[in-house]
Amino acid sequence: MNPEAIIFIGIPGSGKSTFFRKTFFDTHVRINLDMLRTRNREKILFEACLKAKQSFVIDNTNVQKVDRERYIQTAKEHGFSVIGYFFRSSLQECLIRNKSRPADRVVPEIGVKGRFGKLEMPSLEEGFEKLYFVKINDDGDFVVEDWKDEI
Repeated sequence: MNPEAIIFIGIPGSGKSTFFRKTFFDTHVRINLDMLRTRNREKILFEACLKAKQSFVIDNTNVQKVDRERYIQTAKEHGFSVIGYFFRSSLQECLIRNKSRPADRVVPEIGVKGRFGKLEMPSLEEGFEKLYFVKINDDGDFVVEDWKDEI
């Protein structure tokens, strides 16, 4: 079985980091710009995972195709299965969840709206082997659904 390169796609407040902790914490390295602070540190950790054949999750917004491209081809060249998780939430839901974060982790509203405005739906044509929709239900649980090209 190939190691996994998982790429999260979603605006701030859509549940990406919480989903990581609940789903992949024990099996995948988390690569996250908020934590690492610089692209150079991110690149070092990304390359270490590739070299070690260690499964990882890119836990950034990755809202544009160009954001995702930097990981997909390189991971595939290193023998990783590339899987995408698209976090489907309304802008309003994300703004509400964002405001409930600890003060030092709140993203300015303009940042959330900006990411939403740039959001490009992922597609299998980008190089993903699998894509999933992730949503948060009324009970606050994550629901993962198989990808459908129509929304």
